[in-house]
Amino acid sequence: MSKLNYLVPRAIVAAFATCIFVSTASAQTTPTVRIRGTIESVDGNTLAIKTREGTDVKVNMTDNVAVFAVVKTSLSEIKDGSYIGVTAMPEPDGTQKAIAVHIFPENQRGAAEGFRPWDARANSTMTNATVAQTVKGTDGQNITVKYKDGEKKVVVPPDTPIVTFIASDKSEIKPGAKLIIFGAAKKEDGSLEANRVNVGRDGITPPM
Repeated sequence: MSKLNYLVPRAIVAAFATCIFVSTASAQTTPTVRIRGTIESVDGNTLAIKTREGTDVKVNMTDNVAVFAVVKTSLSEIKDGSYIGVTAMPEPDGTQKAIAVHIFPENQRGAAEGFRPWDARANSTMTNATVAQTVKGTDGQNITVKYKDGEKKVVVPPDTPIVTFIASDKSEIKPGAKLIIFGAAKKEDGSLEANRVNVGRDGITPPM
């Protein structure tokens, strides 16, 4: 076999491997968009949404879209060991003042764990973490939450919206319902696609 013939298959293999790497890297960096708003209409798997900012967008749901109802619950449901998400505003003393808390179902424990900036309000934050301790304070419930890289002290005022997620189906998706899509994928053609939709039940606006 000539040296040239020997090298050609190896070159093809190397090129194929490079294509796989580039394709995988591209898939891993698909940009996502967070959408809050009101469902205007539903056409098959396509949602027409009026966003919180007042713009009109269309989102295509995947065939196997996961639908969760966002429902009210109470502060008493937050217990030691609960896995929660806290939407909050930073306080000068380093604590986080909750403006909303959502309790994750047990099968979503660990989802997006950590502390990060959030866009509920200007300068707001999100902490997804496990409740280590709850103590009643003068300004509400004082909760210590721990995540893999640290912990936060959270004050939950009495009027803070407390919600949880309940697995549901497309019957929740109807005009007038409020929703939040945490990460709609922005496709190369500019369209948006969602594999999970969170819809407020009974007129609730998802507060997170």
